[in-house]
Amino acid sequence: TYNQLWADAQLELSRLLTEELPAEPPRPEKDRVVFFQRLAMLYVRYIQIFRQLEKAYDQVVHPQKRRVIRTILDGVMGRVLELKNEMVEKEFSEYHYMDDVLHDLKLTPADLEIPIPRYFISDRSKELQERKTMLTDILKMVEVTESPEPLMAKDMSQEEAIKIIQVAERARQGRLRAKLNEESRNMNRMYRTKDPGTAGIELAAICIQKVWRGYIQRKRAKIARDEEMIFLGMAMDPKYQVPCTAEINIQASEACTRIKQEEHNEDYLKSVVAVTNQLRDVEGHDISKTMKDQIRQWFIECRDATGSFPDYPDEEDGGSALIFAEKDPQQLMEEIAAKEEDESNNKPKGKEEKKEKGKGKGKDDEEEEEAGLKMLPSAFLSDLEVGNKTFVDFWKTRNESRNFNQRHEVELIKEEKRKVIEAEIRVQVDEQMRQELAEWKLAVDKDKGGKTTGNAKKKKGSKSGKKKKKEKDLTSDRTLESLCQELVEQGLLKQANNVRLQDYLGDYSYLGTTLRQNDIEPMPSLTDVRQVLSLYAVLPLGSQVVHEKAPLIKAILMAGPTGVGKKMLVHAICQETGANLFDLSPLNTAGKYPGKSGLAMMLHMVFKVARLLQPSVIWIEDAEKMFYKKVPKEEKELDPKRLKKDLPKSLKLIKGEDRVLIVGTTKDPLSADIKSLCKMYSKIILIPRPDYGSRYILWKQLIEKQGGKVTKALDLSSLAKISDGYTPGHMVQVIRSIVTKRRILQQANRPLSAAEFVAPLAKIDPVFQEEEEALKV
Repeated sequence: TYNQLWADAQLELSRLLTEELPAEPPRPEKDRVVFFQRLAMLYVRYIQIFRQLEKAYDQVVHPQKRRVIRTILDGVMGRVLELKNEMVEKEFSEYHYMDDVLHDLKLTPADLEIPIPRYFISDRSKELQERKTMLTDILKMVEVTESPEPLMAKDMSQEEAIKIIQVAERARQGRLRAKLNEESRNMNRMYRTKDPGTAGIELAAICIQKVWRGYIQRKRAKIARDEEMIFLGMAMDPKYQVPCTAEINIQASEACTRIKQEEHNEDYLKSVVAVTNQLRDVEGHDISKTMKDQIRQWFIECRDATGSFPDYPDEEDGGSALIFAEKDPQQLMEEIAAKEEDESNNKPKGKEEKKEKGKGKGKDDEEEEEAGLKMLPSAFLSDLEVGNKTFVDFWKTRNESRNFNQRHEVELIKEEKRKVIEAEIRVQVDEQMRQELAEWKLAVDKDKGGKTTGNAKKKKGSKSGKKKKKEKDLTSDRTLESLCQELVEQGLLKQANNVRLQDYLGDYSYLGTTLRQNDIEPMPSLTDVRQVLSLYAVLPLGSQVVHEKAPLIKAILMAGPTGVGKKMLVHAICQETGANLFDLSPLNTAGKYPGKSGLAMMLHMVFKVARLLQPSVIWIEDAEKMFYKKVPKEEKELDPKRLKKDLPKSLKLIKGEDRVLIVGTTKDPLSADIKSLCKMYSKIILIPRPDYGSRYILWKQLIEKQGGKVTKALDLSSLAKISDGYTPGHMVQVIRSIVTKRRILQQANRPLSAAEFVAPLAKIDPVFQEEEEALKV
């Protein structure tokens, strides 16, 4: 069951946490290779846990369990991204090859695939549907308002008109002549038939027998060969190629499970509201009274112990929650006094102190460098610890024999909401008790004639530094719908094509580790590209928690030759995360919003809508044009460099809570100023030509997708070999020209062969290795 799957994932996670958080800090590792192996091992194991938790979250029905799993799942995703970031820093490469780790853990390359959580889309299905409807309506309005171009009659000379009529008439006559010739041949054949005689009949019978027996024998041999291949496990049994009844039932069951999830979640949310109101009405007064009594008791104890009433803890420090910590009044007073001293001492220091501090820092850095390599501090391990503790305390040994339908548990809601209500009441009680303490102090200090102690808030008020300038809202008087409509009309907000990341086909790079061991940098495979984009783009955009805490990536540049699938990957990122697609390509923005004020307005509108409708992807096609060293004459009118100064400024305003990603694509990065390009994009991903394994998969899948049948007559291995240097775009172009509707109908009599694809492939110029090596540099 999925509960067992969750338990297994938690068991493995607890083992990893004990390894990552030992009682004593581990000694730094001096050997870079050994340290990377440790990182790679953790990375692969976390991916396996990620896969199990994602599956469990998708199918578990219990609403409270799902919330716990979601928290842990976000933590695991974040930790995977942190480990990836560390591996990149240690190996100085975006791509890693872990064949030895996979071998040690007895895993296949498919187990390294980054799963895309289905909740990115399913949990926001209503919101995404509404947004899609809004965009569709706006596009329809734009199409209606656009005036259709009037049909213009083409001017034609008399000679041209006569030629067209002649061609049509000659074609008609040719068809008629061919039909008459066929009829006459049929008539002649009928008259020629004579009595064949006995010898002729026997020869005819022998000929028919020979053809028939040959056909039957070939058919039997083919059946025997296929059976042998199936027996050896080299081919799949046809009955397994069609979805079986069990698979269909599982799909139906999954659909029912999702409906149950929604029902149980609605019931849970209603119950939360009802329980919260009940607790507030029934227990609220008693909680408030108990708190006041405890605080008054604390006042008296502090007075008896120190001779004066204490200062009330500040709201920012937790208010009266500090009082209920397991500490003596004396300890609490000492803590507050120490805090005040730290604040008063927090002033700019003299030159001598700074010098000493600088020297000290230098020594520390040297010691750290000598010590070796250490793991970077994690923002997610504490969350994973809390999630694991919650599982152990509440769910690991919980008896659910009476909760067969997996409905929510009211007692757990009460425990959770009681803390929330206590926090709400504590704020009100703190205000009242602060006033009461001030009155007590006044009453006591009046007799002594002393001054009342100042409040901590005044000290902290002076500490608040300069306020940051807020970005000026140029469209404060406009609604979101009107901004979206304008962006759609201008072609800046578009609907993403319906493609998935798994549609980006490719094979695993099996020689990566071997080449690295021989000091040869391998060319990444298409599978490596897919995994890197899943980590850098899809996971942070899909989860708010991951985006806020994981290493922040604001802009990604995909560099590769024409036809490798850069545009497809941009649309796939949008589809996997439910993100909006904004197009700020130089060619798309040319002539729109002219002038400096127009440019500022365009960027403001795009980034404002992108934040309000996050997650969002801002796509810049031909990103090199923005940073041209020298603008070509034919492109000077388009002014491709108009965004060069303003876009990086807008990029700086993107914060951790803004799920906005800028994705640039380029086929000629060398024509741009590399320094400016690298400054803009924090991650540059090379998308190469497909290798032999990827080409084999691409030919097979693309031919079948177009409607062709892959038989033994089609030598895919040879086709993959001779198409070295050709991109997936070239392959699609060739397949569409060969596998036409007419050719699909002829397949039964004349199967597809590799020779048919060679001629159109030869007409296309391939991407040569020198071009790819230039991109690699």
